[in-house]
Amino acid sequence: MHPVPVLAVAFADDAAVVTDVLELPFDLRERSRLRARLLSGQEIGVDLPVGTILHHGSKLRLTDGRVVAIEASDEELLEVRAQSPAALVRIAYHIGNRHVPIQIGDSWLRILPDHVLKAMVLGLGGQVQAVASRFQPEGGAYGHSHVHHQHDDQGHGGRIHVMAEPGGGAAK
Repeated sequence: MHPVPVLAVAFADDAAVVTDVLELPFDLRERSRLRARLLSGQEIGVDLPVGTILHHGSKLRLTDGRVVAIEASDEELLEVRAQSPAALVRIAYHIGNRHVPIQIGDSWLRILPDHVLKAMVLGLGGQVQAVASRFQPEGGAYGHSHVHHQHDDQGHGGRIHVMAEPGGGAAK
């Protein structure tokens, strides 16, 4: 049996003095319970309320009183650009309809690698290039912090609406 590591169970104040760093990619920052290794090499446990997302720059208080800073690690992303701001907004609209995490920059969008979304963006006239960068997607218009990214039977992102077929049946 492994010894129980020191736990992070609460956020620390912005003014708290940081003693170590926990660097994580987005898929681990959106988990509320995990084991992780600090940059110092010490293993800790994270046990936060379900649905908590750890943002770059957040601080966690450990059960032994220390404070660790959360840093978003570089990860492989797709950066989307377009010929005009209107074209980029159109692409953002279509990506948004897929309910996937998206980071919005001045003249670009960044998403996690997804061949279906890449093909869609290219079909809409956008340009896509792979980049390695920190990923900090939007949190949601209503203050929700948890991102749900799931695929249907055909490998596509979640649907928003179920349209009725002629004759009263639901479209599949």
